[in-house]
Amino acid sequence: MRVPTTPRCNTALRSGTTPADCDVAIVGAGPYGLAAAAHLAPTRGLEVRVFGRPMRFWDEQMPRGMRLRSPYVASTIGNPDDTRTLDAYQRATGSLVTRPVPLSDFVAYGRWFAAGLATAPDERFVQTIDTSPAGFVLRLQDGDTTTARRVVVAGGIAPFADRPAVFDGIDAEHATHASEHRDLGVFAGKRVLVVGGGQSALESAALLKEGGASVEMVVREQRIFFLRRAPIIHKLGPITKAAFAPAEVGPAGISRLVSAPRVFRSLPRRTQDRFSVRSLRPAGAAWLTDRVRDVPINLGRTVTAAQVRAGRVEVTLDDGSRRETDHVLMATGYRVDIAKYPFLPAAILDRVRHVDGYPVLSTGFETTLPGLYVIGAPSAWSYGPLMRFVAGSEFAAPTLARAIRSAGAGSRTR
Repeated sequence: MRVPTTPRCNTALRSGTTPADCDVAIVGAGPYGLAAAAHLAPTRGLEVRVFGRPMRFWDEQMPRGMRLRSPYVASTIGNPDDTRTLDAYQRATGSLVTRPVPLSDFVAYGRWFAAGLATAPDERFVQTIDTSPAGFVLRLQDGDTTTARRVVVAGGIAPFADRPAVFDGIDAEHATHASEHRDLGVFAGKRVLVVGGGQSALESAALLKEGGASVEMVVREQRIFFLRRAPIIHKLGPITKAAFAPAEVGPAGISRLVSAPRVFRSLPRRTQDRFSVRSLRPAGAAWLTDRVRDVPINLGRTVTAAQVRAGRVEVTLDDGSRRETDHVLMATGYRVDIAKYPFLPAAILDRVRHVDGYPVLSTGFETTLPGLYVIGAPSAWSYGPLMRFVAGSEFAAPTLARAIRSAGAGSRTR
């Protein structure tokens, strides 16, 4: 474990001192936290620290063999000078990243990105954040503390795993969320019921089947949506470019608005909400079609009851039919609620305006608590669905950096 120190950024909180130990503390070392650090690092005189193990969620809570849904061109972590792109990673390491991007390659890329930061991430976890005369005080997992003038929350989505209430009474041996598995091979020879119809559900079903499990899916929607299902639409040259942004988040036309967060932010709230729903509906990459072709899929169905009997899970669907399975895998996505970040106490949350779990952010990603910023998926209510994807870091990081650099003026724009 690397625990770097810098002359101005000490890990011990010196009692009686007013100046902060560092200027900016970034909580989280996933794509958004790393992008923020890369954009803030060139700022002369600004001491920045990143807390967290680089790419931990991607490495430990996503299944081996997974590939990114986002296209290659939308899988680069935001960096200020294009020296840390996926292309640059391949040139520097001699690696070959195929399309679609394998999870293992993306994790390796993220760690290579982290290794190039001006200050190596401090891999200790932040246990809690409180306000202090200097700004904020962060208490770390080993008891150390540090103060920071500003804090950037880039905590990712791990705490937001959405588990249907119908499975609340089922133990972890028989029902788990997809984010709890690094190796789906443990289900070889078993029957697994996958609940969900998006990328995670479809790819989990494919990996389970290919790993020797007997798989069945339950999907709430009446059909499975596959991205790029009509490839001709994506081969129309200028017309395709006009309709779809490189990140391909959202349907034709809407995709362009989603990839322009400032424009998206200026739309009427009802329009933003409608476009967000259309852009984030459950969908899978077209390259999964053949891999799930032989998987039984129950469309337009939901689970209404579940119980464990004789070591197996008995599941009842809304049409009255029943299934017996060894395990239920909930590939049901994530529901943002910043109150679930364990390091944000009630005293902090009470000062942060939020809507349905999302913080309301300024044009510089600042919350209503001055000096506290939030980037990544929780910023989607303020900046649109692009913030749920790696591609959003290319907008969020420089926007955040500009806001922090100009924060000395004390003004806030909303």
